[in-house]
Amino acid sequence: MPGGVRGALVQRVSPRYDGPLDVSWLPVDAQKLPLGRIRLHWEPAPRTGWNVNARLGLATTEVHLASWPSAPGDWPRLVRPTLHEVTGLCAALAFATEALDLSNRLAEV
Repeated sequence: MPGGVRGALVQRVSPRYDGPLDVSWLPVDAQKLPLGRIRLHWEPAPRTGWNVNARLGLATTEVHLASWPSAPGDWPRLVRPTLHEVTGLCAALAFATEALDLSNRLAEV
């Protein structure tokens, strides 16, 4: 990873098993990870492959989502299913929250 970044912010995860991960660099001085967004960090493993970590942004903090120690060189294929499921779940929860908020506002009318 280039200097001055603390990871890659996942922008989009392809639903295809061999599809791409679209990411953008997250600067070191970024305030916090946005709600429902995932940050990836990877570095060479001591013996072989890559140590890959994922963190998930919640309302008030970031939490450890997953780790893939000594992942092979094509590690994006390995992590893609987990990232796809989590981004889908976060999108569904955000939609459900908005629907509930709207329902509560309409009930007050």
